Amino acid sequence: MLTKRIIPCLDVTDGRVVKGTSFTELRDAGDPVELAAFYYKEGADELVFLDIGATPEGRNIMVDVVERVSEQVFIPLTVGGGLRSIDDMRRMLKAGADKITINTAAVLNPELISEGAKRFGSQCIVVAIDARREAQALQEKTDDVPKWEVLTHGGREPTGIDAIQWAKEAVELGAGELLLTSWDADGHQTGYDLELTRITSEAVTVPVIASGGAGNLEHLCQALVSGKADAVLAASIFHYRTYSIRQAKDYLAERGIAVRR
Repeated sequence: MLTKRIIPCLDVTDGRVVKGTSFTELRDAGDPVELAAFYYKEGADELVFLDIGATPEGRNIMVDVVERVSEQVFIPLTVGGGLRSIDDMRRMLKAGADKITINTAAVLNPELISEGAKRFGSQCIVVAIDARREAQALQEKTDDVPKWEVLTHGGREPTGIDAIQWAKEAVELGAGELLLTSWDADGHQTGYDLELTRITSEAVTVPVIASGGAGNLEHLCQALVSGKADAVLAASIFHYRTYSIRQAKDYLAERGIAVRR
């Protein structure tokens, strides 16, 4: 049986880990290298490291931080933010990342997904999708299924692209995994968008990481069971020590969910 993964997320800007609400109102959460080492010792299955200021600011990701993290962390490390080319991907993988994640660059140049998969293997290519639920008034009257729009540039730019269709296309192009974040739920700690997560998970053939909205351990359980996610990403509940990785895994195991001990 495949185990479900618990993945702390480190959003970094100006050299510090931060956490916000719907991608705004950022609060400091600590040093990225120290936090990464802490989560590794706690038993995290993987880490996701996102330089959230790189794309909006038009700069490259901080290679030095990735190098320092990879020296202390010996679990899979996914790195994203500001990656725009195959050379950028190669640089991150050489710096110590096991996977790279692309969002805005993938939307602007979908061929980057297929080229990255060809060069490094699909298992290295994680396509991140920031999705915002469309208002009911914008949806077709004959369609009861909700719709979500893809956002780029750190959640700042609407694209008009349907998130579920984009998820399918990304997988067809070669993405080996999807990092799915609900813009509406992010940072509110009221639970993941289970509908978004479930519909996406059922639509694709690769693992889906649920992101955005974790406020307690039951939310993690819901995303894995009702949302059919393969992994859960969380930030606030771990950064501010509301729960530990061990507590999360114990909780899930008690409910019959296979986790790596």
